[in-house]
Amino acid sequence: MVEVLCHNSIKITEEIIIYIDPFKIDKEYHDADYIFFTHSHYDHFSPEDIGKVKKESTVFIVTEDIKEEAEKLFGKENVLAVVPNENYHVHGLNFKTTYAYNLSKTFHPKEKRWVGYIIQVNHKTYYIAGDTDNIEEIRNIECDEAFIPIGGTYTMDYQEAAELANTIKAKVVIPTHYGSIVGNKEDAIKFKELVKNKEVKILIK
Repeated sequence: MVEVLCHNSIKITEEIIIYIDPFKIDKEYHDADYIFFTHSHYDHFSPEDIGKVKKESTVFIVTEDIKEEAEKLFGKENVLAVVPNENYHVHGLNFKTTYAYNLSKTFHPKEKRWVGYIIQVNHKTYYIAGDTDNIEEIRNIECDEAFIPIGGTYTMDYQEAAELANTIKAKVVIPTHYGSIVGNKEDAIKFKELVKNKEVKILIK
């Protein structure tokens, strides 16, 4: 089961429980086996919200600029820092990092080495794009389900996101990064209308 709790806050529940960028968490869950962070902005790395989902054994996958703070908060032994375009195997979980950056905006520069993720769980592959534009490095992605930002301003807008969705090989596409800070459900509806030959699930209500 997959949920977009809000914005880019995603929960994947299979035989393990994974959160990506937990934000505006509504209650105490303390069920996360893994928590992935795409970058250090407050709406993606929120210690208050992390505290509501983490448990003693949680593994934290972070970008390099989060590493020091995460180690102080959660312990060095529980933190893995990653860079783009690498393969990782952590406690039985396989995943790959992808590039995530802006082309003509300054919010997410390439030199920050922020990331998206391709995560393999229970014979399914999930792609979480992170905060990115439609960049060349991600146009050959293959996955079962793709989470793509559509809100504009800081990421792709719904039209650019639809172009990416129509380029990658994904069975299901799920729009994210709208409805909280930028973008609205109307953007998701317009995005769905532009995506061809793929199932689109609108999970942010």
